[in-house]
Amino acid sequence: MAVPRAPRNRRVCFLSRRATRPGKEYAHMFMQRRGRRRYYDIFSHVYDSFIKIHAHGYQESTREFLVNKLDLQHISRPYILEVCCGTGSVVFAFARRYGNGLHVGCDFSHGMLFRARQKDPDRHVRFIEGDAATLPFADNCFDAVVCSHALYELKGQSRKSALMDMRRVVRPDGAVLIMEHEVPRKPFLRLLFNIRMATMGSRDGHEFAGAGTKPFEEVFSSVALSHTKSKKSRLIVCRK
Repeated sequence: MAVPRAPRNRRVCFLSRRATRPGKEYAHMFMQRRGRRRYYDIFSHVYDSFIKIHAHGYQESTREFLVNKLDLQHISRPYILEVCCGTGSVVFAFARRYGNGLHVGCDFSHGMLFRARQKDPDRHVRFIEGDAATLPFADNCFDAVVCSHALYELKGQSRKSALMDMRRVVRPDGAVLIMEHEVPRKPFLRLLFNIRMATMGSRDGHEFAGAGTKPFEEVFSSVALSHTKSKKSRLIVCRK
């Protein structure tokens, strides 16, 4: 027999953790990331076009692969969060699949969130400004947390903090789905991949991309790895 699911209070789910932490800590963190945020605010103007060109037509099938890995049909109103949501393409895909759910996109870039909201005039998704390493949500709130092609851009400690916070906000019976780039095997493609990592990722982004499931096994008790048909992305499904 299935264990009854405890009801969730929508307001409690969106309680910000900022109120419980010293103001100076947040001021220092955001001062450090101000330049990075400005970069993404500018990048947001061409982000969707860049992804379309870079993905070579695989973006739709990659999102479909990600959505299909999650089965929440047994939940009457699933709560789904996308961390580092950018302009919202992934969380919109989940919203289309689970129309009766509560869908949330979280990003620290004003520009990205502005363009995501422009795509959603009927407000099927709630877009909230927040840092991946200190998510402004209550513990055990979401049935699924998703992060697509973003962790490699975070620095080592921020990346681990982000994974730990994703673990914190997902329900005990929920799942954290992380989609990341595969490291190409062909030398020329690997060279292009390394150039992209050097220009867009963090300093240890390349090391993270080649570390397999180890960074996730340090945070989660259960980790499963699968690959898209295009072999361009890998999906790590993590559980508490």
